Amino acid sequence: MDTVALLYLANIAVLLAVAAAGVYGVFGKRNIIKKIIALTILGDTVNTLAIFLGYRVKGNALPPILPYLSPSRNEIAVFASRSVDPIPQALVITAIVINLAVTAFLLFLAVKIYQHYGNLDYREILRRMRR
Repeated sequence: MDTVALLYLANIAVLLAVAAAGVYGVFGKRNIIKKIIALTILGDTVNTLAIFLGYRVKGNALPPILPYLSPSRNEIAVFASRSVDPIPQALVITAIVINLAVTAFLLFLAVKIYQHYGNLDYREILRRMRR
């Protein structure tokens, strides 16, 4: 196995470990702010993983833009075999915007919860709601 492929697999392994930490933070922490931070980390990790999955490991990867206005068939064949897939990039830029809006909304809700209950521990909030 060559060095580039080994580094690619190592990056994916690290991203999966960070995603596991994000899942732990979402489900294992009591504080709502910590849950929001973990959810943001998880979303960014999934976005990075999607970019890595769209990258070509073999050969010199090309950007997903044709450098010529009227390429020949040979240039199109080389471009198709060596260019990076642009679909994950387009989906990730959309996901980044959506994650930003969701995070802002969740932080707004956390502020309102703190104003109403004076606490951000969800177990304490549930206990107070049941009274």
